Amino acid sequence: MRQGFIKAAAVTPKIRVADPAYNAQVICERMEEACASGAKIVVFPELCLTGYTCGDLFLQQLLLEEASRQLLKVMEHTRGKDALVMVGLPMEREGRLYNVAAVLWDGTVLGFVPKANIPSYAEFYEGRHFAEGNREPAFMEFAGKSVPFGTNILFSCETMHGLTVGCEICEDLWVSRSPGTDHALKGATVLANLSASNETIGKDEYRELLVKSSSARLICGYVYASAGEGESTQDLVFGGHNLIAENGLILGQVKNFGCETLYGDLDIEKILSDRRRMGTFGKEPQSVYARVPFRLRVTETQLTRKFPCRPFVPEDETERKKRCEEILSIQSYGLKKRYEHTGIKKAVVGVSGGLDSTLALLVTLRTFDLLGLYRKGILAVTMPCFGTTDRTYENACRLARTLGATLEEVDIRKAVEVHFQDIGQEFSNHDVTYENGQARERTQVLMDIANRENALVIGTGDMSELALGWATYNGDHMSMYGVNAGVPKTLVRHLVRYYADTCDDAEIAGVLADVLDTPVSPELLPPVDGVIAQKTEELVGPYEPHDFFLYYMLRCGFPPAKIYRAAKSAFEGQFDGETILKWLKTFYRRFFAQQFKRSCLPDGPKVGSVALSPRGDWRMPSDACAELWTAEAEKLADPLLQE
Repeated sequence: MRQGFIKAAAVTPKIRVADPAYNAQVICERMEEACASGAKIVVFPELCLTGYTCGDLFLQQLLLEEASRQLLKVMEHTRGKDALVMVGLPMEREGRLYNVAAVLWDGTVLGFVPKANIPSYAEFYEGRHFAEGNREPAFMEFAGKSVPFGTNILFSCETMHGLTVGCEICEDLWVSRSPGTDHALKGATVLANLSASNETIGKDEYRELLVKSSSARLICGYVYASAGEGESTQDLVFGGHNLIAENGLILGQVKNFGCETLYGDLDIEKILSDRRRMGTFGKEPQSVYARVPFRLRVTETQLTRKFPCRPFVPEDETERKKRCEEILSIQSYGLKKRYEHTGIKKAVVGVSGGLDSTLALLVTLRTFDLLGLYRKGILAVTMPCFGTTDRTYENACRLARTLGATLEEVDIRKAVEVHFQDIGQEFSNHDVTYENGQARERTQVLMDIANRENALVIGTGDMSELALGWATYNGDHMSMYGVNAGVPKTLVRHLVRYYADTCDDAEIAGVLADVLDTPVSPELLPPVDGVIAQKTEELVGPYEPHDFFLYYMLRCGFPPAKIYRAAKSAFEGQFDGETILKWLKTFYRRFFAQQFKRSCLPDGPKVGSVALSPRGDWRMPSDACAELWTAEAEKLADPLLQE
């Protein structure tokens, strides 16, 4: 529960139709297992105390009375379990029969939530037995207490900020306006669905889509527990398809026509953060709601949830290729519009033989092909200086030639030396002036060539460099259109590799392969024995953890301690906790200190859910104080606070 994590369980018990005593025993056993596994929210299927497939037996008084008696046993079994438990059963109230979810906690019934939408089509004939549930809560007597009864009931945890649970039952999810919509707009962060959804061809895919889209549209966690083995197969078969989703992401699912328990770690803090970000989340409905409090012990959730170490890069190869093609299209069509607007026919790209400039050149090439412009109108300018190695120089030249661009070389050594003499910079002093003087000279050369040729200077810097401020102000920081501004470094590599794999040109693929194998470096310090001496990731840290920090800070709103916990899980076996903490503190220090560079960025396209443009997603004062974040990061050095 700490840091917003809570474990939920969707449980499918193997029941007997019309045998509430047996079913109650099985439900209690499975509840024990779920609670022992750390689940704090435990959801059972629709009508699981009797079975969904009882048919006209639902009209038998004996069955209804026995279901209520067995609910008392299940209720008592929740005492001391430290979990919110939801169980389905038929229940009579004021002469009408309802399909109900009983919400149980610590030996009590907190509320009865009836099914709002009763299907009577195709294989469903619930209208023969059940009445539509009332929305506005009423009260009924049960076990000597007055219990709220209605769909509009929310269950709010007093010991965990933001944890509010709403219920809906099976068909409620499938209708055009589900009860869950109002629940979420009223503050529910988790929706539980007690279901008995039978299997037909393709229905599982549609069910998954519904759960996934509902959790995304309502920005919530969604726990879907469905009936499985044990239900009557006279006419239908139930697959036990259980799903747990969070804001459009399926955390897990199981469907094997059996009776399994699915666990998932929901992140309530992330749900709240996503709702804060989306200003159009929705207005609170005017309908009357009852809020029922409950309490859970605040404990550490043992996470089974996985955090990918490269959150910007899809793990699935097919999805990764699709993403790469989409990003290249966004970049090239963004640049295409700029050319159509200006009427310019030429481009200037500074090529270094590194990843970023290679990607910028490839995007420019695609743009010119889209416009039907002559590739020779792309001026690929290489500008060797004190740190240039033969490897990167040769790769830059080979790439420009094989792509059909015009290669232009401008050796800037003499110009930089004269500049150093003018400002009194000792040539032997390899400080920041030594480095940035070269970067700014290169930008001046590119801008002046662009003026000479009536061309646009295409920016090469990526989003990870912008996050860390790893760009020379008014040097490589500046361009006329920054095509890579929305692309993190970990994704740049995959975009270049994708181009190499799909270009159908062995020579181009060979050059790109060597570029991919070259260490990331601005090459502003003299090489040692002809080898790159200045490696970016040795100075500011590896880009994989930095991109991880960037994603979970900006996209998910994680504080430092939570990012640290997630990073230790994601990079287990790759970086130890001390190393992660070192680079995390570097990230925060640089991110806050370097905002002034991001505040005056050139135009460039957003390609993903995280962007740093001051005109778009990220509007941060250049002089914002970092102390709150860095102080928490510093505290993590205490081993007692790391767990």
